[in-house]
Amino acid sequence: MPALVLLGAQWGDEGKGKATDLLGGSVDYVVRYQGGNNAGHTVVVGDQKYALHLLPSGILSPGCTPVIGNGVVVDPSVLFSELNGLNERGVDTSKLLISGNAHIITPYNVTVDKVTERFLGKRKIGTTGRGIGPTYADKINRVGIRVQDLYDESILMQKVEAALDGKNQLLTKVFNRRAIESEQVVEELLTYAEKLRPYVADTVLVLNKALEEDKVVLFEGGQGTLLDIDHGTYPFVTSSNPTAGGACTGSGVGPTKISRVIGILKAYTTRVGAGPFPTELFDEDGEALRRIGHERGVTTGRDRRCGWFDAVIARYATRVNGLTDFFLTKLDVLTGWEEIPVCVAYEIDGKRVEELPYSQTDFHHAKPIYETLPGWSEDITKAKTFADLPKNAQDYVKALEDMSGAPISAIGVGPGRDETIEINSFI
Repeated sequence: MPALVLLGAQWGDEGKGKATDLLGGSVDYVVRYQGGNNAGHTVVVGDQKYALHLLPSGILSPGCTPVIGNGVVVDPSVLFSELNGLNERGVDTSKLLISGNAHIITPYNVTVDKVTERFLGKRKIGTTGRGIGPTYADKINRVGIRVQDLYDESILMQKVEAALDGKNQLLTKVFNRRAIESEQVVEELLTYAEKLRPYVADTVLVLNKALEEDKVVLFEGGQGTLLDIDHGTYPFVTSSNPTAGGACTGSGVGPTKISRVIGILKAYTTRVGAGPFPTELFDEDGEALRRIGHERGVTTGRDRRCGWFDAVIARYATRVNGLTDFFLTKLDVLTGWEEIPVCVAYEIDGKRVEELPYSQTDFHHAKPIYETLPGWSEDITKAKTFADLPKNAQDYVKALEDMSGAPISAIGVGPGRDETIEINSFI
């Protein structure tokens, strides 16, 4: 019963979509277990590029069943927009399964997200404004709307009214906004009920039965480790758990059934939104990484902040996720640099620190300590084996592996599906 978790080992945008899609042809189920349409994956298949926000990347693999687990928050309008876009391009989306326990992003969740972020001003978190955080807050406050609630109009109305009791007070008295009518929200949500019905399933039962039948299940994280609500750079984080433990709670599959945990590492580091970023570059190198790596958020459209590889956060990701392997992406972006700095430790208050500081204040003031590795100028996009890489590129990969604490089992040398060097099989 091989169950694999695939997750981001930095701040997200590491190339999880490429990795998931690469494995998609070898797995039976691909499961999104947390987040919502605040995540984005770009997958290149031949000359076709697909931007996925909510759907599991495995939806592009014909033999794979894509699953949206109970830990995901679903905006129905976004879901059907993505499904329609894929259908128009000839992609079969009929196998999609959605947990009846997944929570719905309602129109008022989006409204609250946007007005709250504006109200915070300079103290804003940098959310995507898509209602993700407020929906998770409703879930924890036990006033959330689940997919299954769309099939009992009386229960749906009661839940929407309960949720809006407090929110309308906030909107009218604090933000000077118009109150939202329960009837209007319920009417809009009910328009999705029958459209969703063919996809809704008891996904906990489906996935556990699949594992009992020796099917291969791949759990796909949305954002990265450093954006985890518990283990990330709080409060500049997402509202769920993209770390490996979230795969269990977000799917209903127990931890003893997980066989491998694969972390996706970019060959340098990027981040979207506010928050500390020790290796961030504000010079020509940072701009070059952004330009060559096409570092613009798939979902947000925002330019990503760019910096050199940070081995400290890679070691941290190995520890908190129990990583068994790394998939290193975008190595080709570094082609052309004579020397490539790598952050091996931090300086905090004059002291060398080799592990991620427990204190957020310390992390905010951390200064990177670099070791410089020789670069390469050869084109590596046609490399099919590790031996095909220039020696300096091989040495760079080996150095990152030694610093990060887990073997690098695959390397992305270009954006295409076939532009990957597989060193050790994941399955």
